[in-house]
Amino acid sequence: MNGRYPRFEDGSGSMGKHVAVLMGGFSSERPVSLASGKACAAALETAGYTVTTVDVDRNVAETLARLRPDVAFNALHGPFGEDGTIQGILEYLEIPYTHSGVLASALAMHKERAKIVAKAAGVPVAEAKLRHRLDAAESHVLPPPYVIKPVAEGSSFGVLIVREDQPHPPQQLYGDDWPYGDIVMIERFVAGRELTCAVMGDVALEVCEIVTEGHAFYDYDSKYVPGGSSHIVPADLPKDVARKIQGWSLAAHAALGCRGVSRSDFRYDDRFGPGGEVVWLEVNTQPGMTETSLVPDIAAASGHSFPELLSWMVEDASCRR
Repeated sequence: MNGRYPRFEDGSGSMGKHVAVLMGGFSSERPVSLASGKACAAALETAGYTVTTVDVDRNVAETLARLRPDVAFNALHGPFGEDGTIQGILEYLEIPYTHSGVLASALAMHKERAKIVAKAAGVPVAEAKLRHRLDAAESHVLPPPYVIKPVAEGSSFGVLIVREDQPHPPQQLYGDDWPYGDIVMIERFVAGRELTCAVMGDVALEVCEIVTEGHAFYDYDSKYVPGGSSHIVPADLPKDVARKIQGWSLAAHAALGCRGVSRSDFRYDDRFGPGGEVVWLEVNTQPGMTETSLVPDIAAASGHSFPELLSWMVEDASCRR
């Protein structure tokens, strides 16, 4: 394998390093983060690191200043952990951390701005518009079918699919209890297969197909409920399609300024021929990190164990880049 993907055969990179695993937090993705954090902490201990788990609260800066770890492993998901906020705290404290930095994290978390940057880098994206949720509930912003997404949420929270035969937009957008912010992105619906591709450093790994059972798309239950989905790595694709997806994943990773690990998600509509249409949906700078999550599954297909994957991430950690 080419690029910055070293092997850690004997665990020597871990000797004496103290890693603080940041998890939990207070976004809607807290349960996902706790699962990622616990799995990462166990694997890093297996790899020989000294590990402290930190359930992130509003006093996290004080906690980290007291602990002074060599590296912070960021296992947070969603706002605060994924949008540049915790990254800024770690930069201020001068603690090297895993995954992307402040700017890349903030850009990637905002779906519409990430699409603008990716499109400028030559990555194919679907037509999309931003609207206040009340305006999006009043009349169709795009011809159905289309998808409504909170502009800065993860784990498919708040995603709504509007089918061709729906006479009006989803009325839950009017609700006083809508928890996902007032600005939503309305995006052209792309039929087809769910694909994803992980990038590590400057290497695009194998393309993975996500097969869901009984779900219209890769929603929260598909991601986190046992049996909700299966992963096919490498995906059964024409070679030129797989190469394009790998190239576009690298292009998005670089254009947004990501570092460490990221994961780009795609839809591939091959109903009318093997070339089909491939559309980039988003880049995830904090992908799930349990042993059965997508990125660990993809890395495993390339012969890299879960502890080895996490060791690479710890050794890649930095500030100010």
